[in-house]
Amino acid sequence: MKKLYIITGAIGHLGTSIIKLLEKEDCLVRGLILPSENAVNHNNVTYYKGDIRKTETLLPLFEEAEGMEVILIHSAGIISLLPEVTPLIYDVNVKGTKNIISLCLEKNVSRLVYVSSVDAIPANNKLVVVKEIKKFSPDKVEGGYAKTKAEASQAVLDAVKDGLKAVIVHPSAILGPYDLAGTNNVVNQVKQYMNGKMPAYVEGDFDFVDVRDVARGCILAGEKGRTGECYILSNSCYSFKEFLDTIKAVSGTGKRIPKLPMWFVMGIAPLMERYGKIKKQPPLFTKYTLRKLNSNSRFSHDKAAIELGYRPMDFYDTITDTVAWIRKEGNKI
Repeated sequence: MKKLYIITGAIGHLGTSIIKLLEKEDCLVRGLILPSENAVNHNNVTYYKGDIRKTETLLPLFEEAEGMEVILIHSAGIISLLPEVTPLIYDVNVKGTKNIISLCLEKNVSRLVYVSSVDAIPANNKLVVVKEIKKFSPDKVEGGYAKTKAEASQAVLDAVKDGLKAVIVHPSAILGPYDLAGTNNVVNQVKQYMNGKMPAYVEGDFDFVDVRDVARGCILAGEKGRTGECYILSNSCYSFKEFLDTIKAVSGTGKRIPKLPMWFVMGIAPLMERYGKIKKQPPLFTKYTLRKLNSNSRFSHDKAAIELGYRPMDFYDTITDTVAWIRKEGNKI
C-alpha cells in the first residue's frame, strides 16, 4: 500500500527536516504551509496552502487519498517564551490541533503523530529523571507554550478513546541545520555567539537534541509507535557553558564572555521586561525564562530507544553541522 505523509508546519525547522528524509523514500508527501508562505514542489513533495485554524482550508490535503496509508505528522505550532497564554498561541496550538484531530477521525487517517514538547511534562523535581506521563494538565506546567502543549496533548489522548490512531512525541530543545525560516532561538544563539554578539550568559542546563533526530523519531513513531503512547525525543543534558565551549571548539570563533549569577539576573529581570515593552521588542530575558532555564532538563528517551529504535547523534556532531550550515546558509537569513 502506498504511503502518503501529510506534514503540517512544512517549512518550519522540524517540518523541513522531516521532508528532507521523506523525499528520499518511496512515498508521497504533502506539506502544509501558510497562505503567506511559499515553497517549490519537488520530487515526491507537493505543498498546499492552508491554516490549521480554518478546517476548510485543510481539506485539499486529504483529496484522492483513498487506498493509501495516510500518516499525518502535526508539527505546526507557535513556540513562545511568554508566561501567559495569548489568544493566538491558544488558537494555533490548541484549537488548531483539535481541528487536525477532527479531520484525522473524519478521514480515517492511519496514524497521527502529534509533536508536543517536553515542556508539557511537569519537571519540578531536579533530583529525578523526567519520563513519559499518561495524563496532561495545563495547571501543572508553567508558561503559555507549555500550557497549550499540555492541553493539546491531552486532547489527542482523549480522542484515542474515540478511535483516533495517534501517538505523541515530546522533543527537547531542538538544534541543528536547515532552520530556513530563521526562527529557532537556539540556532540563533549559536549565530550570536559566533558573531560576537552575545554579551554574557546565565548559568543553567539544557537538553539539546538534533532536529534530524527528532525528524527520524517522528517517522519512527508513525511506523512503530503504539497508539495512545507518548515518546520523549531527547539527547543529553548540557550546561550552557558546555554549549558555548563546544561552539568555540568547532568554529574557532566566539570570545570568552562572563557568566551572570542567577540571583543578579533575576533581580534585574523586571527592568529588562519594562525596557522590552518600551522598545516594543522581546526582552533578553524575563523571570519566566530564567525559571525555565533553571528547571529540570534531565529527560529520558529510553522508551523511544527501546520501542522505536530511536538513537540520537553525538552533540559535538550536531554543533559541527550547525556551524557549517550557518556559515554556508544561515547568515543569509
